This record gives sequence, structure tokens and C-alpha cells, in this order.
Amino acid sequence: MSTTTRPTLEIVARHAGVSRQTVSNVLNAPHVVRASTLQRVRASIDELGYRPSSAARQLRTRRSRVLGLRLEPVRDGINGAVLDRFVHALTDSAQDRGYRVMLFTAADDRQEIARYGELLDSDDLDAFVLTSTHRDDRRAAWLTEHGIPFVTFGRPWSALEQDSHPWVDVDGRAGTREAVRHLRELGHRRIAFLGWPEGSDVGEDRAGGWLSAMADTGLSAAELSRLRARVPDGVASGAQGTERLLADGNPTAIVAASDSLALGALTVARRNRVAVVGFDDTPVAAAVGLSSVAQPLVDTARASVDLLLAQLGEGEPAADRQVLLTPHLVRRATSTPPPTP
Repeated sequence: MSTTTRPTLEIVARHAGVSRQTVSNVLNAPHVVRASTLQRVRASIDELGYRPSSAARQLRTRRSRVLGLRLEPVRDGINGAVLDRFVHALTDSAQDRGYRVMLFTAADDRQEIARYGELLDSDDLDAFVLTSTHRDDRRAAWLTEHGIPFVTFGRPWSALEQDSHPWVDVDGRAGTREAVRHLRELGHRRIAFLGWPEGSDVGEDRAGGWLSAMADTGLSAAELSRLRARVPDGVASGAQGTERLLADGNPTAIVAASDSLALGALTVARRNRVAVVGFDDTPVAAAVGLSSVAQPLVDTARASVDLLLAQLGEGEPAADRQVLLTPHLVRRATSTPPPTP
């Protein structure tokens, strides 16, 4: 066809050998279309470069088909890559379903809530995605009170709030548990945990996996206490925490709550022949050969969009409003057995 002709619904239907209604169903209600037909129509859409008319669709649905997401302040170039990858995956997933993601900034939760009102008034956003969840999160409470669809990347953390709204999260406990099991299979017994200060729910979740996997090592509570360090996130503090662990607990391996901490640990551990495993599988981890627990960020983004569209009456109804995904360990050069006596 001519490169100057914008493909229409009718052209897609003829190309796929289906009716216009079937193409419309693929775009707006894919759950009612057979898998083979869905695949054929989507292939035609991709091949022809078809894009639905946003103006016509907005008139029909009374929706802007725009999702809002706060862009987090820059904190750490290493761990910041996790949210960057999530945002990219979320944008891809939303785009595949005919939605766009509008990014905005806010200094804190209070300002983010103010932005919600502004964006709803000026741009009529359909829903929001929240990140960096914590206990007593006023953002979730405000959106719930105002009847605005939303999903959080992260749990509410308070037991009373677990079922209060849709969320998607990654099981940090399962990730560190797998890291410890991996190191124990290599022959390690004195495995330390390098984590964050008290008050971090994510940090405590990851520490819990280490502790449960160390329960049957025969080490006493006092020994396990010496094998745990709490430091602020960062490469320099990771190195300092590792020095402390080596002096107090004499570990042969370290599991860290983040790749930033693990990279700091690595600067000290290498000369002491100590194995190191990080968390988040950042590009830096891959570059330096650091074993790390990888979060399924693409699956997390897809699940987030699915939960949002279910609230908006599109797609299949969500089987579960809360989704906890399992990470996996990426083994690299820093997964070494303990030194022989």
C-alpha cells in the first residue's frame, strides 16, 4: 500500500481476513477474541502500522487514555536504573493497549497529591501509577477517597492495608532467600547480610529472606547478629559496612539489599576472597560481573496496566487485585566458593 496512506480499520480487517468488529474487539476487548485470531489481527496491525484515532476513541469512551506517573527525584545512578526500566516497560505496555503515560515531578507525597488535582482538572487523566510505597501512604488514601483508579508498584506494607487497593510488587524475601541458597550450595555457611537502616519496609522484606534461609545453618542468634550490618544505601557506605562485617562476623559471602551496597562490598570483598550477591540486577552489575537478584520489571509493568484497565472496564477482569511476582538470581563471576583452608 502507499506509504502516504494512513491505514484504516477497514484496511486492517481486509488484511487479516476478519470483520471490522473483530478488529475493534482486538483493540478494545481482546478477552472476547480467540487467541489465534488475536495473534493474526495484531500481526496485521503491526505490519500495516495502524494506529487508532485517539480523537474518535476519546469521543466514544469519554477517556483521555492517559496514565499519570510521578518521576522520582534522582538519588542513585545505580539503583535509579530500576525505576527507569520500570517506567520504560510501563510505557511500552500502556502503548500496546492504546494508552500513553504522562510523567510529572513532585518533591514529596504532599506535592504529588496536589499534582493529582491539577492534572485531573487540566488533562483529565484516566488513572495513576504510584511508586515508592510506604506505610500510611496518603497518596493512595487520597485517590481512593476521590474514586480515581490507580495501582501501586509496591505493597502498602501495613497488614491492615494489604487488600485496600490494587498493587503489584516483587517478593524481595524470595529473592534474598534464593541468593543465600545459591551461596550455600557453593559451600558457604557464614553468609552475611548488608542491608539498610531500620524503617525501610523493602529492606526488612529482603533481610527476612536472608534470615529465614540461614535458620538451619547452626549459627546462634548472636552470630547471626554479627553477620548483619545496617548502612545507608550507597557504594561508600557499602564498603564501610563490609569492613565492619569482616571484622565482626568473618563471613565468606555477603548478600546485599541493593547493587549499590554490593558494589561497595565488592571493593573490599575481592581482596578478602569473599563472594558477593547484590539485588536489582542493574546494568552496572552486569558490567562488573556481579551476581544479583533480578526483578521481573516487564511483568510488573504489564500486571500494573492490566489492573488499571480492569478498573477502567477494559480487558479481562483481574483475577487478583494484588500481584506478588517472584524475582530470579542471575549468577555471575562474584558467585565464588569459599576459599579452601
